Amino acid sequence: MTNAQAAVPEIKLDGVEMKYRTEASEVLALHQVSLEIAKGEFVSLLGPSGCGKTTLLRLMADLLQPTGGDIQVAGKSPKEARLAQKYGIVFQSPVLYDWRKVKHNITLPLELMGVNKADRERKALELLELVGLEGFADKYPWQLSGGMQQRVAIARALSMQPEILLMDEPFSALDEFTRERLNEELLSIWAEVLNTVVFVTHSIPESIFLSDRVFVLSPHPGRLSAVVDIPLPRPRTPDMRNSPLFFELVARIRGSFEGG
Repeated sequence: MTNAQAAVPEIKLDGVEMKYRTEASEVLALHQVSLEIAKGEFVSLLGPSGCGKTTLLRLMADLLQPTGGDIQVAGKSPKEARLAQKYGIVFQSPVLYDWRKVKHNITLPLELMGVNKADRERKALELLELVGLEGFADKYPWQLSGGMQQRVAIARALSMQPEILLMDEPFSALDEFTRERLNEELLSIWAEVLNTVVFVTHSIPESIFLSDRVFVLSPHPGRLSAVVDIPLPRPRTPDMRNSPLFFELVARIRGSFEGG
């Protein structure tokens, strides 16, 4: 990341608040969250259940609207950024269509945008190679493992060449072995395309292994309690998970949570 990139935030939140209103009461889900994310940076939103990390991601994605504060995405409002196709989203579940082949799941956004069939097919093959699924273009989602399905979802999110990739706990339902392998594969994909990535997780080790910085959120109401720089060198390797620095970072982040 260059100094020029760091000088201009790709994503900026200023005093963001989110209240949910019910017939009986009003719940403050997020309180005065301010943060900046640089272009090309990989950051994690980390915290326990109920701290508002998914809500924060959805606000960035224009899936929700804040009840206070301001959000800028690539110098635009979240709605303007969404309409300009500035970002792709990967959810907890792959959300694939079982009746569509893998390549047709990947190219669905391109199809909706009116891209011609030949260009869609070419892009699907490129993306399948990127996510390590060459030879699976004509398979159906139900023929793939959970980890493979999530890689298809990542490929689909990248099909529109987004500048920003928003990921909401994409590996949370996977076993630990598959999860660690996909962490490594995700970093390889990121190094290839250099998107800005905002990654939601409740796993401290996962956030450290993936990120340049970790934004620690604490609950009741959700608020930013710490920003932790991750000085591990890149490329990240599996043995880093056993290094003294890694364990030091785990302890530092664990100690930064504030009770509700």
